Amino acid sequence: MTHIQPVILAGGTGSRLWPLSRELYPKQLLNLTGDISLLQATIKRIISLPDMLPPLVVVVHEHRFLIQNQIEELGLADTISIILEPIGRDTAPAICAAAVYALAKQDEDTILLVLPADHLISKQKAFLQGIKEAENWQLTATW
Repeated sequence: MTHIQPVILAGGTGSRLWPLSRELYPKQLLNLTGDISLLQATIKRIISLPDMLPPLVVVVHEHRFLIQNQIEELGLADTISIILEPIGRDTAPAICAAAVYALAKQDEDTILLVLPADHLISKQKAFLQGIKEAENWQLTATW
């Protein structure tokens, strides 16, 4: 059975939404659209989906405690794994670290679902349909 490993990229420099976000408090940690942060909304969006493994959150070392606190606020501290980057190196190295971690913990048929922590997705049904279509395509593709 194929499982999906959500990977939430929660790095970021906090420079794109200044003055709200700062270097030590980037936008994924802000409550911009409701009562929870963008990171928390991303986690809640995928945590209970079928065939989904508990998420991995990739974060730079400087934000680890802030991210951990937000995960704890959701009551998921024992469920979600955090991968620390000693220095932020952008998207590709973060995905590579998550892939190596997932491969060590799961089987090779696991599909990575890579999600930025700072995106707003208002059409949940369309999002879920997109995941299902991608999963079906992956299962039927020949490499």
